[in-house]
Amino acid sequence: MLKRTFFSLLIFSVVISVLPAQGDCIYLLKMDGVINPASAGFIIEGIEKAEEEGVSCLVIQMDTPGGLMESMRSIVKRILTSRVPVIVYVAPSGSRAGSAGVFITMAAHIAAMAPGTNIGAAHPVQMGQKIDKEMESKILNDTVAYIKTIAKQRGRNAKWAERAVRESVSVTEEEALRLGVIDLVSPSLEDLLNRVDGRRVEISPGNVVTLKAKGLEIRTLKMSFRDRLLYTISNPNIAYILLMLGMYGLFFELANPGVILPGVVGGICLLLAFFAFQMLPVNYAGIGLIVLGIILFIAEIKVTSYGMLSVGGVMSLILGSIMLIESPAEAEFLRISFLRFILPVVLVSAGFFLFALAMVVRAHRRRPTTGREGLVGEIGVAKTDLSPEGLVEVHGELWSAEAEKEIKAGERIKVAGMAGMKVTVIKL
Repeated sequence: MLKRTFFSLLIFSVVISVLPAQGDCIYLLKMDGVINPASAGFIIEGIEKAEEEGVSCLVIQMDTPGGLMESMRSIVKRILTSRVPVIVYVAPSGSRAGSAGVFITMAAHIAAMAPGTNIGAAHPVQMGQKIDKEMESKILNDTVAYIKTIAKQRGRNAKWAERAVRESVSVTEEEALRLGVIDLVSPSLEDLLNRVDGRRVEISPGNVVTLKAKGLEIRTLKMSFRDRLLYTISNPNIAYILLMLGMYGLFFELANPGVILPGVVGGICLLLAFFAFQMLPVNYAGIGLIVLGIILFIAEIKVTSYGMLSVGGVMSLILGSIMLIESPAEAEFLRISFLRFILPVVLVSAGFFLFALAMVVRAHRRRPTTGREGLVGEIGVAKTDLSPEGLVEVHGELWSAEAEKEIKAGERIKVAGMAGMKVTVIKL
């Protein structure tokens, strides 16, 4: 019994010694795209997970053109209060830390960039409602004070940080290193971790830790399904497509009550689109013009306008799509692509409604095939002598008939008219 217990404890000790401690690893979080509530939630959750697991450090590999100010502030606040060292690495080559990305990079305990990257152009861009000069100046001064505070707390170049906000200056990785904006330029993540190994990092005032990074396991954190969904639909192009699909779905449901599927899909798409619009600078006049455009297309089917309603619908749809997202030239990542999304959607919409119009016109011009009008002009055969009345067979049906001239049974006839339930026929 003692031997078994001894060997069990020995095996357990060996297993424990072989397994790495939870803190002997590094978390890697990749942020590629716009800074918005979804990406902010992803980064904040990553920092919290790193703190809970007690990892050696968290690396945020970033490539961003910028994003929303509130989302950026949430990320910066969480980095500044993190209990584990946070390394922001602008990579791979060709990446950038623009606008909101500048604040996040400067807030890191260690800031690094890969060769062929750039950082800067952090001037605040006001989207949505227009503001006066005084309010714009207040926002600018507040942003400058914010980035200078971050730079001073991390011991970085506060003067350059102010210029990045006021003058939208941007620098390469070598210039950023020389100016004291970042700490390192590293060609790869492995090189970066080797170089920061043993570096002393101040987590908070008076709390300095020695960073252990060399040779540790790197674990990549993935976005949850919820975060991926929110991040995807917050893309202006995706939100625009969802809006159009939602409107078309409801239109088909109203045009064909009881089909159910178009209405359900359309309702879901509209709700997702409106949720996305909460995170985007939406111009509701643009939504109004899009709705008006669809109404004009529908009216073209009902009213004879010789194409004028369709022209108005196309113009309204194009203008509404362009106006839908209010984004200045500096925020190109918040614009809907005209060639890739707006133009195809407008052409498909116009093509569909013009096709429906053509079908309606063709149906109106088609010769009736049923009822009284459908019998006139049809060919049949006399079943009895018509002198002047008798029976004829048309479409396999027997009709009482009357003829101006006598017609013998078996002769072919043509229906010339109809009065009540009696047809008027002529001899062929």
